[in-house]
Amino acid sequence: VANEGGKHWTVNEVRALIRIWSDKNIQQQLEGTVRNKRIFEQVAARLQKFGIDRDWKQCRTKYKNLKHEYKSVKSAQDSGCTSKSMKFFNELDAILGHCTLKQASKSHNDESERPPEWTEAKSEKDSIG
Repeated sequence: VANEGGKHWTVNEVRALIRIWSDKNIQQQLEGTVRNKRIFEQVAARLQKFGIDRDWKQCRTKYKNLKHEYKSVKSAQDSGCTSKSMKFFNELDAILGHCTLKQASKSHNDESERPPEWTEAKSEKDSIG
């Protein structure tokens, strides 16, 4: 069934998106910027390697929706409501669970805001997976 964002994401597609999103490199880039089209173009290119055909807008929309859903489930749980849950909560908690505290101290380190493409040397972990 198609909606305005295109076809619905399958479980495997969402898992692949979360796997890419869990990359520390991607997380740092997403934390440091609001204008993130280039980051989601990278995400879409990596999904393509898994045989998943999504454009950067679809990736960004899905990312935002997952993040929003996670936050609403998390705040419901924090206020004692255990009945509210979502499919990929544990995976997202592993990624987003630590972010909430870090946001407050982020403004101090402007130096780390630079995208990794600006540094010539690629780290060895980039080639894994």
